[in-house]
Amino acid sequence: MVWDRQTKMEYEWKPDEQGLQQILQLLKESQSPDTTIQRTVQQKLEQLNQYPDFNNYLIFVLTKLKSEDEPTRSLSGLILKNNVKAHFQNFPNGVTDFIKSECLNNIGDSSPLIRATVGILITTIASKGELQNWPDLLPKLCSLLDSEDYNTCEGAFGALQKICEDSAEILDSDVLDRPLNIMIPKFLQFFKHSSPKIRSHAVACVNQFIISRTQALMLHIDSFIENLFALAGDEEPEVRKNVCRALVMLLEVRMDRLLPHMHNIVEYMLQRTQDQDENVALEACEFWLTLAEQPICKDVLVRHLPKLIPVLVNGMKYSDIDIILLKGDVEEDETIPDSEQDIRPRFHRSRTVAQQHDEDGIEEEDDDDDEIDDDDTVSDWNLRKCSAAALDVLANVYRDELLPHILPLLKELLFHHEWVVKESGILVLGAIAEGCMQGMIPYLPELIPHLIQCLSDKKALVRSITCWTLSRYAHWVVSQPPDTYLKPLMTELLKRILDSNKRVQEAACSAFATLEEEACTELVPYLAYILDTLVFAFSKYQHKNLLILYDAIGTLADSVGHHLNKPEYIQMLMPPLIQKWNMLKDEDKDLFPLLECLSSVATALQSGFLPYCEPVYQRCVNLVQKTLAQAMLNNAHPDQYEAPDKDFMIVALDLLSGLAEGLGGNIEQLVARSNILTLMYQCMQDKMPEVRQSSFALLGDLTKACFPHVKPCIADFMPILGTNLNPEFISVCNNATWAIGEISIQMAITIGRLGYVCPQEVAPMLQQFIRPWCTSLRNIRDNEEKDSAFRGICTMISVNPSGVIQDFIFFCDAVASWINPKDDLRDMFCKILHGFKNQVGDENWRRFSDQFPLPLKERLAAFYGV
Repeated sequence: MVWDRQTKMEYEWKPDEQGLQQILQLLKESQSPDTTIQRTVQQKLEQLNQYPDFNNYLIFVLTKLKSEDEPTRSLSGLILKNNVKAHFQNFPNGVTDFIKSECLNNIGDSSPLIRATVGILITTIASKGELQNWPDLLPKLCSLLDSEDYNTCEGAFGALQKICEDSAEILDSDVLDRPLNIMIPKFLQFFKHSSPKIRSHAVACVNQFIISRTQALMLHIDSFIENLFALAGDEEPEVRKNVCRALVMLLEVRMDRLLPHMHNIVEYMLQRTQDQDENVALEACEFWLTLAEQPICKDVLVRHLPKLIPVLVNGMKYSDIDIILLKGDVEEDETIPDSEQDIRPRFHRSRTVAQQHDEDGIEEEDDDDDEIDDDDTVSDWNLRKCSAAALDVLANVYRDELLPHILPLLKELLFHHEWVVKESGILVLGAIAEGCMQGMIPYLPELIPHLIQCLSDKKALVRSITCWTLSRYAHWVVSQPPDTYLKPLMTELLKRILDSNKRVQEAACSAFATLEEEACTELVPYLAYILDTLVFAFSKYQHKNLLILYDAIGTLADSVGHHLNKPEYIQMLMPPLIQKWNMLKDEDKDLFPLLECLSSVATALQSGFLPYCEPVYQRCVNLVQKTLAQAMLNNAHPDQYEAPDKDFMIVALDLLSGLAEGLGGNIEQLVARSNILTLMYQCMQDKMPEVRQSSFALLGDLTKACFPHVKPCIADFMPILGTNLNPEFISVCNNATWAIGEISIQMAITIGRLGYVCPQEVAPMLQQFIRPWCTSLRNIRDNEEKDSAFRGICTMISVNPSGVIQDFIFFCDAVASWINPKDDLRDMFCKILHGFKNQVGDENWRRFSDQFPLPLKERLAAFYGV
């Protein structure tokens, strides 16, 4: 192909016949289902990008070659769109101009598919920063809206809608001289157009500017709302959907303007939530979710509840389509392997040191276990889910005031002979669990046994939703005597974990994890039985549910802790876990949940994990090392090496933390034989906050477990920890603070021990460190390390008593932190306290001790008689 150098008539470009045939051939081949052919086509297309006028051929096929079939022409346009995305800055000027003028001249093509393709091409060029370099685009499209020709008007509107979606921000900035001041009034005129498609475009265009409170729209807000009301009964579903969407957004942005009409809007939304078109109903149902978050919800909706609640409850039934998509008639599918696209990507949550002793460690992770998520293979968000979510939120707004509207319906649904109706009743019961818990308590002694029976219903979809609903009442179940509900519930749930239906297995596993969190050590008597089931599930589960099973095992370990450390339990649990561990390759993302699970298990088993720790430790160190090496290559040569998935490193660091916490001092030899501290030094400086967060957690755990190995690196680590005390990244900041605290405690202990061995050398410096020393060690529990450190401090005080005088109140406070010191240590404390009191005299001591907080004063008086 040759680039024709034409001086005049820039657009008189003509394709070379042979070149054109070659491209048409390629376009035909690329529609082949055969992947090998597709790959060859991809390579050829890449090669053709070397020719400057290749893109002229593509636009020519799209807009001029009317003899070709539409899919081929459209495909040509979509390939051009990808080229614009990837190489637009390299297009010669002539080519760019040719493409732009062809787009504008063909926006009104008679084929809807070609019009839409041209529209996509226009918005792609526009979003490449070309709105500034294509000044006649918006004026031209706006003037085409007035065309008598329907196709031209519709094509221009389609393109404008895409531009409004893709470039909303720049349209509302000074860069373009604020075109919206003209565009928005123009769009509003088309709300009354005779064509439903045009009306729909017009509303969709304006909707793009509601949430950002665009000035140009706010000026016309009243006429916008008035026009929306006029479209309320539109016969076109797409228009009704856009009207509902607008009203939902206006709730958040301009409640003041909706309030006067609120009664009518609520009535309208009630109708639309029952619209024949499910997309409209879904859009309308969002209204209740959004309204429930507004402070005025309670007053506005209260009179409408008798109508609204039945509508939401009705929306919670599976539709016929849902049941087909969910294979609701397939009861047994446990032997069918999962298709890979069913498995959602999992995002690892990096370790947050939830200060075990305080309950106020701020966790930034959303607790999403409770979300209404029972049928995730149907399109992720549908009317059923939205109705259930709305009922959940409203239950939290009205609390028990909702029950008079719900209970009569529930009675009917829960015992209904049609399974679809009964299933929706069980979902309703689960949805109101959080908000109406208090009011539901009197009914639970009757309902929970009924639900436990439903766990063995013959329909899999009933069994699976029952698992979820029961998990929402787990807190109450656990608060009752265990034999009454906990034991029967656990027995039945464990059977469901081994159900022959995969959806039920998944729901039961998740519900069981929730029950574990609530029941904690209540489960200890049943551990053998629980482990039996979970381990059997290993041999039974397909890919997707295995990942959920890891979570249930990890949660069990978190919940029962060291009670898991019994030889017979270890013998059951560890072989299947290690077998999976050996099967998985280092690149396999299934390692994430398995490593998380092992981290919990290692922490719980403590010394029981020793036989397994070496290979696990080694592999984690390797994963960190591999990821860091890959990241360095990628930084140096981004074009040759792709960026690593840092989740591998985060999960590995977290498992190392679990090992350090579980094994304590036993991890010492493993650390000694590895380069983990060097790797941690790199991780602590990583760009990604989650990597830093996990590396600081590991630093704290290693400081507690084997401080001698950490000590030589402190001078390198401390400045990095200091720069990470930024509350913007709250979890990073928490973990850095915690690590600094652990290091300080170890340093203080070291100083104390030094002073015990050679007081003459250390005591003269007493005054420099006594205050921070006392504040570090007052916070740790009585143990051997604390004991030896305090003996050292007492010895130093006897050598240099004047070193402690200015900070004596801190020493008193540190002494009072002991619950029961050994007798000889208590004598040392007594001697120092009484010596100080005698030296200053009673009067001064009284003045001094009056500054003490009351608990400190009482404690010293009771324990040491001062």
